[in-house]
Amino acid sequence: MSDPYSSRTAVHEQVVGGFGTVRVLPLDPGADAAVIHRWVGEERAVFWGMTELTEQQVAAVYAHMAALDTHHAHLVVRDGEPVALLQTYEPEADRVSECYDVRPGDIGVHLLLAPAGPGGGQRGWTARLVAVIAAYVLLGLDRRRVVVDPDVRNEKAVARFLGLGFAPGPVVVLPEIDLPDVYLPEKKAQLAFLDRELMFPG
Repeated sequence: MSDPYSSRTAVHEQVVGGFGTVRVLPLDPGADAAVIHRWVGEERAVFWGMTELTEQQVAAVYAHMAALDTHHAHLVVRDGEPVALLQTYEPEADRVSECYDVRPGDIGVHLLLAPAGPGGGQRGWTARLVAVIAAYVLLGLDRRRVVVDPDVRNEKAVARFLGLGFAPGPVVVLPEIDLPDVYLPEKKAQLAFLDRELMFPG
């Protein structure tokens, strides 16, 4: 089967034994909107806050993000199949900065995994995928620490991050943002952190 993403330049590419080749591609708001719209429209993605959006609205959200210097969206592809939506951002340019002391070298991450295939989830699958993403964010971008802020009600995501080695931080309330281009409701979030030394010692 041909890889429709093979012609696109990856910001990170890694071969993982027994797992496949994982590539992190800058999100193309037009070309990738259909895939992302399908994922964010599912009930399991309710905390992503985009379940009601049309495909065109999803494309517009990511077109707006593509114009920013501080927030970036990526499509993560494994052996030619899209497997995750990765967003990275500078915490000091985000509302999360109002809720914790940002350190030099911090980078914020939002991660939405694709729905499991017909066979369901595979043991260790998420851990291997996140290890590749961590390599990109911490080593490729030369950052010291990852911060995540899942909704406290999203117990599955919170448990996943903690199970992957993230250290729990405080529970905080991210303030509402109401701007012409962006609206984000207030969010009660569980902060969690992953230090580069823990993930990549030495």
